[in-house]
Amino acid sequence: MTHQQRTWHKSSYSDGGGGNCVEVAEGPTTHLRDTQHRALAEMNLPAHEWSAFLTTLTR
Repeated sequence: MTHQQRTWHKSSYSDGGGGNCVEVAEGPTTHLRDTQHRALAEMNLPAHEWSAFLTTLTR
């Protein structure tokens, strides 16, 4: 799937008021990017690692 075909949404874990937002595109690989610097880079994690990361955050 190319960069343009992904369905991105603002992460519910982002700080909506301060402009510090992260966008997420979920699937077999979860893609993360900085809303203010979309074209610079993105981080990619296998879905099971993304799930483990979120589980750790909510403990």
